[in-house]
Amino acid sequence: MSRGGGKGPSLKDKLDGNELDLSLCDLNEVPVRELAALPKATILDLSCNNLISLPSDFCSLMHLVKLDLSKNRLQQLPLDFGRLVNLQHLDLLNNRLVTLPVSFAQLKNLKWLDLKDNPLDPVLAKVAGDCLDEKQCKQAAVKVLQHMKAIQSEQDRQRQRKLQAEREMEKKREAEQRAKEAQERELRKREKAEEKERRRREYDAQKAAKQEMEKKTKKENVQTRKPASSSRPPPPPRHNHSWSRSVLRVLLFALLCVLCTLAACKLTELRRQPLCISVNTLYEDMLAALQNHKTLQNLLQQNSQQ
Repeated sequence: MSRGGGKGPSLKDKLDGNELDLSLCDLNEVPVRELAALPKATILDLSCNNLISLPSDFCSLMHLVKLDLSKNRLQQLPLDFGRLVNLQHLDLLNNRLVTLPVSFAQLKNLKWLDLKDNPLDPVLAKVAGDCLDEKQCKQAAVKVLQHMKAIQSEQDRQRQRKLQAEREMEKKREAEQRAKEAQERELRKREKAEEKERRRREYDAQKAAKQEMEKKTKKENVQTRKPASSSRPPPPPRHNHSWSRSVLRVLLFALLCVLCTLAACKLTELRRQPLCISVNTLYEDMLAALQNHKTLQNLLQQNSQQ
């Protein structure tokens, strides 16, 4: 067997029934793989070696019933040491252990325990007591198991309290988140209502302004159609007056032309011209007609007086 651990054939050579003695082999590490190949070796002696620690896969050797690790330099045991549930006899004399893993409480079949000559925690040392005879070693196993179970229970309670606190904190965060979301929804709802109310006021204002403008326009139209004064007749159309004046001008111009023509035909040398002769004849006929008309009026007037 080498210093690092024995090989398969060497371990088989050391196997005596169900007991495997690897003590005083100057081991620095445990040959776990080779030991796992020997499930019949339920009693394992690793005392008086140079072991500082046990590998984590050491706890897979669940077939072990008796284990001697005394007089090594072990500073701690693997955290899952409690997996060795079939272990009944455990010798940890003269190592450098201060505490035991909490999983130690799972060694429900442990009947014998020796923790002497270790720098144990004062509380654990007091619980373990001495292991000077068979009775004390059995009592040490019982008391240490009870102590580790109490520690395990306390840790479980602490873990439960921690989990409960975490759950309560999570519930609180969820409640706060729900409250925050509800507050945000309420805020958005209020803002939406305010925006709707503002738009409604703007609509009402625009509608009122439109109605006022329509009312004002209607009033102005009514005032425009209303006559200025009902007592005075409407003035005659200006275009009729202008037409009358135009006709009067034309008549006056024609009369002036006639008078000028008559004066020319009476007073100038033009009276011998055929046109003037016709004009003079027409003038004399008109005078005769006027005289006859005047004579007739006189006669009628006299008759009416009689």
